Amino acid sequence: MSQLSLAELLQIFPYAGEVMWIGVRPAKGEPMIVVDEVLTDTRSGLMGDRYNGNSGRRQVTLLQYEHLAVLESMLGKEIPPEVLRRNLLIKGVNLLALKNCKFKIGAAVFQMTGLCHPCSKMENKIGSGGYNAMRGHGGINAQVLQGGLITVGDKVTVMKD
Repeated sequence: MSQLSLAELLQIFPYAGEVMWIGVRPAKGEPMIVVDEVLTDTRSGLMGDRYNGNSGRRQVTLLQYEHLAVLESMLGKEIPPEVLRRNLLIKGVNLLALKNCKFKIGAAVFQMTGLCHPCSKMENKIGSGGYNAMRGHGGINAQVLQGGLITVGDKVTVMKD
């Protein structure tokens, strides 16, 4: 058996991820609204989200579901996803591995545009040490390449070029 190249390894995603939670931010500083489904659009991002209509670099924010347990362990308490102010909570696929990949969630297609770093509000939102706990666990930003409906339970799959 021949050894795979790094370029080949970067394209291997044998398992699909899953959408565990969806939230939209209606306005700056407003509480997140938890929804079971959301419509995406290439110009607007997530319908009902405050980033609706802005540049595509941060149309959608995604957080790794497995990182919730890490954050809860560091801070010693349960952390509801809406406190972290990300749009989609994704289980079962390493979000950082989506760099340079197109991926599909439900009927929508996305591309990662960068890391979603925590802001100083995390200290107030999740308590003392919240900002530092979130460092490296803030998730990713993505742009909608093809709009469509996303629902909780939808699969997250990497598209082959």
